Amino acid sequence: MSSSFGTTITVSTFGTSHGHAIGAIVDGLPCGFTVDMKALEAFIARRAPGKSQLHTQRKEADIPQFLSGIVDNTLSGSPLAFQILNTSHHSQDYQNLQDIPRPSHADYTARLRYGDHVDMRGGGHFSGRLTAPICVAGGIALQILKAKGITVAGHIKQLGPIVDTSINMVTPDIEALVAISGETIPMVSPKARTDAETLITHLRQDCDSIGGIIQMVVTGFPKGIGNPNYDGLENRLAKTVFGVPAVKGISFGSGFAGCLERGSEQNDPFTIVDGTIRTTKNNSGGIQGGISNGMPLIMQVGIKPTASIFKPQQSVSLEGKTEKTLIIKGRHDPCIVLRAVPVMEAITALVLLDFLAPVHEYNNEP
Repeated sequence: MSSSFGTTITVSTFGTSHGHAIGAIVDGLPCGFTVDMKALEAFIARRAPGKSQLHTQRKEADIPQFLSGIVDNTLSGSPLAFQILNTSHHSQDYQNLQDIPRPSHADYTARLRYGDHVDMRGGGHFSGRLTAPICVAGGIALQILKAKGITVAGHIKQLGPIVDTSINMVTPDIEALVAISGETIPMVSPKARTDAETLITHLRQDCDSIGGIIQMVVTGFPKGIGNPNYDGLENRLAKTVFGVPAVKGISFGSGFAGCLERGSEQNDPFTIVDGTIRTTKNNSGGIQGGISNGMPLIMQVGIKPTASIFKPQQSVSLEGKTEKTLIIKGRHDPCIVLRAVPVMEAITALVLLDFLAPVHEYNNEP
């Protein structure tokens, strides 16, 4: 199974949702960088389950046990290896799924690809549980980027029919996004948060789910970073983001809506501000030709509704070749978008840090 990404900074995840542990090996991180462990734990907690009635009630602390690559909270230059123990899995809730695949899950396709012995308890290696180690690695990457003056933050732009406050793509209020990072529903508008909570609570009671759109904003990223054609900023971000379960789409800048407008409306005119070349609009999302232009990086990610819902659904028996009605048990999020925001921040940070991390940058002379 493909479980790795990155060029200079590489991340390789391991484990399954209901196995002994999950974790990752991260190579290429800068030697000598001291990690703020309290800040890292706070970031990881944003993704952790069981923190709210709006989340799945699977309770996992998600505290990483570092095995190598860090000494006294300081990166040592060797590969960073860590594990996160699984302590609250209920595999009995998934026994019927060995024969009856869940609609819109990887149960059926995984069996087609890997055969009958693939471990799909709780989604196995396909589970969103594997985003926990991504948040550990990405939480460290966020701290490294912050030390370089780069801020990565996200919010839920839209949840079902509920739309959050629009972000100015030329001069985004990044502090407003950072300020809501601790909210259960990370939306800037208090009214939108209240409406979203009401909607999710209703959907939980109705045994259903909802999806949404996450918007990522990056400020302070230097210009001239990236490559054209098949190795640009958009290319690597899109490839890595699509490795996160439930992602169904990605766009940059004005996105698909901008594709329906005229060029005179969408083009980003150049201007000079304090002696620096900028653009008066930012429909490109800070990227042109796969290379950063110095404007804020803007990205939208579409997350589908949680596929594990408690309503009766039509499926089949793989062994009996007969149609079956499936009733899913277990603990599932009525809206996975809430816990996906820190995952998107982590992914974005890791990809951007990879672009900024040629080996010579860390070969500082004494």
